[in-house]
Amino acid sequence: MQFDIRGQIEPWEGAPFGGAKLALYLGDCLAVILRDAKPGLIFADHWDLPDGGREGNESPQDCALRECREELGLMVPPQAVLWGQSFEEGHQIKWFFVARMPQDTASDVVFGDEGQRWRLMSEEEFIQHPRAVPAFQNRLKVWLDRRGEEHQSI
Repeated sequence: MQFDIRGQIEPWEGAPFGGAKLALYLGDCLAVILRDAKPGLIFADHWDLPDGGREGNESPQDCALRECREELGLMVPPQAVLWGQSFEEGHQIKWFFVARMPQDTASDVVFGDEGQRWRLMSEEEFIQHPRAVPAFQNRLKVWLDRRGEEHQSI
């Protein structure tokens, strides 16, 4: 699997944003989290990626890396981030980042208290999964297109 597009991170000019998400590859698979099955929770019981809202004056990338640390217990170094882009979501800007770490990092995961469980999932399975959060399936496809591979629409 090719991951050769370092430096493809959209510059952040300090504009307000609502939160950030991290598609974290551990080897060739994504670390995904099964959202809680609580009534009223948007996309309850769906597969998701580490994410959360901005705290203080943190940058979008810092937000994504902090959320990954809180949800999976992993310290993702900034140099592991390969790609990032902002997206409009309703009336807010949200950021989507992609990072990659070695597969054996999976043994360091300490699952937090948000969600039911985590697992590794191929990017194809995530994109096609009927219970993955659709907006993030689409954002992952943007990354895959930038990476130069063809992937089917859902």
